[in-house]
Amino acid sequence: MKIENDIHDYEALGDDHIGTSSDTPLRNDAFKLTNEEKIDIIKDDVRHIMETLGLDLKDDSLKGTPNRVAKMFVKELFGGLDPQAKPKASTFENKYKYGEMLVEKNITVYSTCEHHLLPIVGKAHVAYISNGTVVGLSKMNRIVDYFAKRPQVQERLTIQIVKELQSVLNTKDVACVIDAKHLCVNSRGIRDIDSSTVTSEFGGKFKEKETRREFLDYINLDTTF
Repeated sequence: MKIENDIHDYEALGDDHIGTSSDTPLRNDAFKLTNEEKIDIIKDDVRHIMETLGLDLKDDSLKGTPNRVAKMFVKELFGGLDPQAKPKASTFENKYKYGEMLVEKNITVYSTCEHHLLPIVGKAHVAYISNGTVVGLSKMNRIVDYFAKRPQVQERLTIQIVKELQSVLNTKDVACVIDAKHLCVNSRGIRDIDSSTVTSEFGGKFKEKETRREFLDYINLDTTF
């Protein structure tokens, strides 16, 4: 009975989209193994899953799948778990004294729901107001991509992006809005293909109504070229 109750609780946790921390939950020994060692272990696990499902791994189309999936997990989908992959976001003095907000909108987000390991696909809109330093535009995209490449909940991803840019730029004046589709909702369960999830995190001046409104207006600008 206890096992059945635990399973029910775990399933409810995923369906209710509840997160447990703004930090990615990692074990203390998360980086004890090398990437290649992780690939070897995951490859065997994927093979076991496929065989359990009844698939014939001697088939030419399937025999390479365990290795491909393992490499994809470690080096692509969940590459953002590796601290060595964290982008170096160099900052520069704001010599031209630009004092308004800078908005980088429509940053593509590819992430993975940590409850069902299904894709999260959407757009992130990020902004900051310089207090003397600026960061390269592409670094904002790279920061979004780095934190997206791990098992995630969208709320945590939004917070992590803001916290990282606040640290890099040494300012609280950072904001992020993410609008994304979750395939755990769109392709299973309720199967609502039209719904999307919107999350936001506003720091510093962006908590002020007028500044927040300006940011949201920029997001809604038609910038199709």
